[in-house]
Amino acid sequence: MGKIPNVFVIVFFLIILSAALTWIVPGGSYERRQIEINNSQRTVVVEGTYEKAESDPQILEVFTAPLKGFIKLAEIIGFIFIVGGAFYILNETGAINAGIGKLVKVLKGKELLIIPIVMTVFSLFGAVFGMCEEAMPFVLIFVPLAISLGYDSIVGICLSFLAAGVGFAGAFINPFTLQIAQKISDIKPVSGIGYRVLIWILVTAFTVLWVMVYAAKIKKDPRKSIMYEHDQKRREALIQKQEFVSRFTWRHGACLGILILGVVFMVVGVILFKWYIKEIAGLFLAMGLSSAIIAGKGMNEIAGSFIKGCKEMVSAALVLGFVGGIIVILEQGGIMDTILFSMASSISKLPGILAADFQYFIQIMFNFFIPSGSTKAALTMPIMSQLADLSGITRQTAVLAYQFGDGFTNMIIPTSGVTIGTLAMAKIPYEKWFKWNFPMQIFFFIISLLLLVWPVLTNWQ
Repeated sequence: MGKIPNVFVIVFFLIILSAALTWIVPGGSYERRQIEINNSQRTVVVEGTYEKAESDPQILEVFTAPLKGFIKLAEIIGFIFIVGGAFYILNETGAINAGIGKLVKVLKGKELLIIPIVMTVFSLFGAVFGMCEEAMPFVLIFVPLAISLGYDSIVGICLSFLAAGVGFAGAFINPFTLQIAQKISDIKPVSGIGYRVLIWILVTAFTVLWVMVYAAKIKKDPRKSIMYEHDQKRREALIQKQEFVSRFTWRHGACLGILILGVVFMVVGVILFKWYIKEIAGLFLAMGLSSAIIAGKGMNEIAGSFIKGCKEMVSAALVLGFVGGIIVILEQGGIMDTILFSMASSISKLPGILAADFQYFIQIMFNFFIPSGSTKAALTMPIMSQLADLSGITRQTAVLAYQFGDGFTNMIIPTSGVTIGTLAMAKIPYEKWFKWNFPMQIFFFIISLLLLVWPVLTNWQ
């Protein structure tokens, strides 16, 4: 069996494919207007305003798209560099390795308990306040912890990234997806919460059980890990560091205290003060600098550590630029709205359950090109909610189809900046993660179709 292509190959091929489509797909556009949602301005499509227009076939733009993609995704690229560099500073204090060593001793014989506890918490964060980008830095803690406990880096990334992603997909409050989609669809915010809580419990319990079974298998025989060879070197390096850091000092405790306090501030800031990645990046930079000062590091040493941390994020940043280039090509070519119009219009011809399922399929396809949940809600829900009326399903059901289509595949698609950035931080090759996560995606696909049946049959409001 041939190897899965490198993620750069996949993404650049998608840029070329997008450019080819600009020569085939006719141009068109919707009118858009500004509306205020959750105290912020959003641009939404005005339903019924689609008109054909001249497309702008792309050729040489294939080579300029990655740079424009960097500009388009500059904020999240900067976030990855700042957090990566800041966390490297914190890691160089030795506090995390010392803390992991101590935790390994405390959890001796009870290692499996950490999985349901941590994953449930992060899934709840995803469901309540839409934790997504905020979960990225935690893999820098949980991957070495998982390896030290006898698991692998896959288990480590599942503790935060996968758990938050599942909670995000099965959210019952999430202001960045659910509430925006409901507001645009003229539905009372957070309505239908009972069924959504049930969905969250179901998908979270399944995911936790899946990871626990896998973790137990790896604990018994580490060679069964898809990351075995990659993790061996990291395991040896962790053992050496933990042996070197033989004593847990007050400085280590103070640095870990800063980390814990910073996480608390992040949660409070996101929930109460609507923090986003700018504020979170600043918080991590402050955490890194203050921990380094407590550890007695010199200014040049701190700067050197920050640069080393940023270097480790270069691959992720480059991929993100290329990912942004896909959207740039489709927008410049004038075919993005045509694709939206063609796919969405066919829904109105389908009855009941098929209409709901087709909305779900369309959201999955759009998620490949537009991983941002809030952007996709603003782009698709003005049309999908109207098509739901024509198809005889409720707008609440259309919102649920959007949630499923937006959330689950975000954990595996190569166009998601959060996914690629998190994998880069965890040092897990994309092709390894895809192979491991794909069977889980099949379950999510099937359960999503089944969970859309009850809302259609009961006219869920």
